[in-house]
Amino acid sequence: MEVGKAQEHRHHIDVYSAGCTTCDNTVKLVREIAANIHELHIHDMQKPDIVRRAKSLGVRCLPTVVIDGKLAGCCSGRGPDEATIRKELG
Repeated sequence: MEVGKAQEHRHHIDVYSAGCTTCDNTVKLVREIAANIHELHIHDMQKPDIVRRAKSLGVRCLPTVVIDGKLAGCCSGRGPDEATIRKELG
């Protein structure tokens, strides 16, 4: 992929985490998927300001992945799913 095209498709990814093993596994997975192409931020749900931001986005369970300000399709009920995240970033 050309450099210009890679930058066009850059996504902003937020992972909301409680620091548990399941959350850590999701963070690891999303880091692999995002590589150095997408902007990735990990948010600690132990912080009140992060909890408020997560609620405003509709986060109801952890871990949750948000792509470009919207819950990833897999995170509106089932939990993070590699295939769905890859598809939404593709």
